[in-house]
Order: sequence, then C-alpha cells, then structure tokens
Amino acid sequence: MAHVSAEVSVVLDRASGVPLAVQLADGLRSAATSGALRAGDRLPSSRALAAELGVSRTVTAAAFDQLLAEGWVAGRRGSGTYVTTAPAGAGAAAPVASGDRASGLPRLDLRPGTPCVEVVDRAAWRRAWRSAANEAPQVTPSPVGLPVFRAAVVEHLLRHRGLPAADVLATAGSTSAVAELAVTLPAGARIGVEEPGYQRAAQAVLAVGARVVSVPVDDGGLVVDALPSGLAAVYCTPAHQYPLGARLSAERRVALVERARREGFLVVEDDYDGELRYDVAPLPLLAALGPDVVAHLGTASKLLTPTLGVGWLVAPPAVRAAVRHHRERTGLRPSPAGQRVFAALAAHGDLARHLRRLRHELGARRAAVVAALDAVGVRWRGDEAGAHVVAELSDAAAEAAVVTAAARRGVALDGLARHFAGPATAAGVVLGYAGQTRAELERGLRVVTTVLAQGGERRGRSSGPGRYR
Repeated sequence: MAHVSAEVSVVLDRASGVPLAVQLADGLRSAATSGALRAGDRLPSSRALAAELGVSRTVTAAAFDQLLAEGWVAGRRGSGTYVTTAPAGAGAAAPVASGDRASGLPRLDLRPGTPCVEVVDRAAWRRAWRSAANEAPQVTPSPVGLPVFRAAVVEHLLRHRGLPAADVLATAGSTSAVAELAVTLPAGARIGVEEPGYQRAAQAVLAVGARVVSVPVDDGGLVVDALPSGLAAVYCTPAHQYPLGARLSAERRVALVERARREGFLVVEDDYDGELRYDVAPLPLLAALGPDVVAHLGTASKLLTPTLGVGWLVAPPAVRAAVRHHRERTGLRPSPAGQRVFAALAAHGDLARHLRRLRHELGARRAAVVAALDAVGVRWRGDEAGAHVVAELSDAAAEAAVVTAAARRGVALDGLARHFAGPATAAGVVLGYAGQTRAELERGLRVVTTVLAQGGERRGRSSGPGRYR
C-alpha cells in the first residue's frame, strides 16, 4: 500500500492482470469520488509519485493522462496537477451526475434515447411558446388533436417523409400511442415485437393485457418469415431498427404488408427517428406501401424534445375510429400546449431549419463515434441514421465489464442485453451521441474507447454500415 497523500492510499497489485496505470487511475478516481481527494487538492508530480509507489514514471504519467482526459484532474502551468473532481465545464457538479452525490450515477450519459437539444434555436423556441400562449385557453380538449397541429403534421410528413396523410391523430408520444392501439385490439391479443427491440413498447403492450410475441431481427431488420400465425398486430421500427440500427429491406417491407393483408393483422410502424438519415434520403414508409394495414407513429421527442409531449398517428379509418372511441370513453387527451408549440415552429419555418441543423450535427457526431471505434479496432453496426450505434462485444461478460468500467470512469453506457425480453443473443453497448454537448461527447468517447479496447474484442476495422461485422 502506498500513500498519495496523508489521507489517501492507493493499492497496486502487481500480480493482477490489470495494468498498473489503470489501477492507479482507478485508485485516484475512487479517492476523488469518496471525498478523500477534493477539488483543488494538488497531486504529487508524476516523478515523485512514481518514486513513492515504486513504479516507472511511464505508469504515473499514463494514469495522469487518463484522468486529465476524463476531466478528473487539470494541469496548471508551472504549478502542478490539481484535482478538479468534476470535468471542466461541468460547473460545481460533484463527482456524480448533475452534482447529485446521492444518486450514484456517472457524470456523462452516452445511453441512447435523448434528443440533441444543443441545436435547438432558443430564439425560435421562445417565439413558438409566445405564439402558443397567445391562444385562448381551451374549455374542452379535442380527442383527435388541434386542427393547427394536425395540419402541421400533415405538411411535415409530406415534405420530410413522403407520406400523403389524409387524416392525423395527435398522440402523447409513440409509447402512449402503442398502448392506445393495443387496447383497441381483442382481449389477450398476441402482438409481435422485435427482439431485441424497444422494451417500453413491449411493456405498454403488456400493461393493457395483450401478449408479447418476440420476433427476431437481423441485418435486414425484422425477420418477416419468423412471424408466427395468429398475431393481431406487429410492432416494428423499419426505418432504423431499435437498437441494432438496421433498415428493413425493400423485399421484407413488401412481404410484411402482404402478410398483414393476407392474415388480417395490423402493422404498427414506429418511425421514431426516420427523418434522421445521413447517407440517402429518408426511406419510404410502410404506411405509404400499405395504408390499409399500417398504423404509422411519429414523435417530436427525438426531433426536438420530450418537453412537448406530442406525437402523431396515421392509421386506417377503422383504427382511428377505435382510438378516438377509446379516448372518448376514458377521457384521454393529448396535451394541447405541446401541439401549439410544434405548430408554431412549423408555421414559421423554424422546424424545417431545425431539421437541417440536426441532420448536419448528428451526421458529424456519428462520423466521430465511428472513427473513434475504428481507431481502436472495435466492431460496430448501424445504418448512417438516427442517434446511436452499437459497439459489438464478444459476450455478456465483456458487455458487463465494459459498462461497469465506464461507470467507474464517470460515463453511463447502455448494455445491449437490456433490449432483449428473453436471453440475449448478442452483446455490445448502444452508444447514444445526441444528448450531450460536442465537448462532452468527445470526452466520453475517450473513456469509451479506452474501456472497449481493454475489455472488448478487437477484430479489425468495420466493413461498412448496417452489417453484422
């Protein structure tokens, strides 16, 4: 045992398979997390610490470099290295997320599912809310949504998704819409859900008493041939499969619609980030191919922010009527405030400008993530679309080790196992790159590539997007 200061001890185990530099960085990081080292504490020089610990200066310099990259320490010219506790730019945050020491959460969150609010034009955002506030308060909310919102969505779908929608229902978001659709089906209905897939949708189905039937996916998306008979509906993410990132092939799109017509089931198309493609134009929708058997779901949560709490549903007339009837019986209503803000953004052209900025920003971020993974030889998969990619790992043990190691270094990662309803058949981490600032993403990637290179497989550079490499 060696003492970094009078209060701090670091144990280096030379018999361990963990490199000494990693052990030292872990020890200093733990000391900062526990409060044994505090912001402003000066660390010994790398030379002095090496002599104290009985290791080479290369070990201590490497540990300092790692902590510097993660934001735990900072160098002051001519003065030395000091503990910052929180990364630069994080204000007075404590060693855990948002300054909440009791939460135990890492400071940086690279899990998927959060939007890129950094590119939201704040002036346009304020203008839209002022416009929404100018409208008189409603006495009775509409069960189908405000006309101005529905008109804005019709225009949005036509311009950005190529879908001519004659009628649109407002929703409270995709997951809420899945539950509304499921409750209109016969009691105990069997609904096919992608595996791995969006587990909140699966839970929404289960919550209303329907049964979930897992359907496998591969690099061509949902395996249509694996659909069992007797389904009432199939939930899928064809434009950008969640979480693996593949697109549903044209052949399977046709096959899915044909089976739905032949067997009488409803296809629920969750287009949660379909506007976000960086290689080609957004893909044609299943709803355009089979408007008689497809219920199309969209949401403002990934395009703008969950603050609005709004989405939309385009579906066959009988399905729309069933949803409306359910709302009238239960009193469920989508929030008018978010609808008005979305409509105001669309009316002034701010929504279209936002989408252009968003595609540019997320396209650049995705390129940075892929380049970082390629640089350390970690295989990845996912189309040039959306706001996440999957870094592949060899097995569940490697996945757990990488997630744990990243958390110890202050970065939250999402293991692929969480997206399986049953036993996981693939391992990896789902890297989200939208919910941080660009500087935070770069800092997080340095941590991620370090732990992946140590705990993940290094099987050569990736062979191209959207493939099982």
